[in-house]
Amino acid sequence: MKELTLKAAIENIPQVTAFLDEQLEALDCPMKAQMQLDVALDELFSNIAYYAYAPETGEATVRFAFDEITRTVALTLIDNGVPFDPLAKEDPDITLPAAERSVGGLGIFLVRKTMDSMDYRYENGKNILTIQKRI
Repeated sequence: MKELTLKAAIENIPQVTAFLDEQLEALDCPMKAQMQLDVALDELFSNIAYYAYAPETGEATVRFAFDEITRTVALTLIDNGVPFDPLAKEDPDITLPAAERSVGGLGIFLVRKTMDSMDYRYENGKNILTIQKRI
């Protein structure tokens, strides 16, 4: 398992993405799966940066694990911010015209649709969100 801890700030998204891509490239990850994981990490890290500590800032940890047998990547994001369970949020109604949709929720919806699994727990004052994707 590899881990990166840094300030949960939008300007750190390139560093988080580079961390992920370095791991994926070493595994010869197919480009489609890499792009899906990059988008998911960008969305989830952005949510932490914008909402977890607002109006203050704090740290976020990204953990990367890989199961060789199942060829499954597990990304875990951990923060000490306000408790937030993205799995409890209802999917947006994507059948409505854009002007009639409520703001927010599309990013988490996209993550749910592109990952094989998504698990959330709040433990010891920490939000712990894990996504998994077979590559």
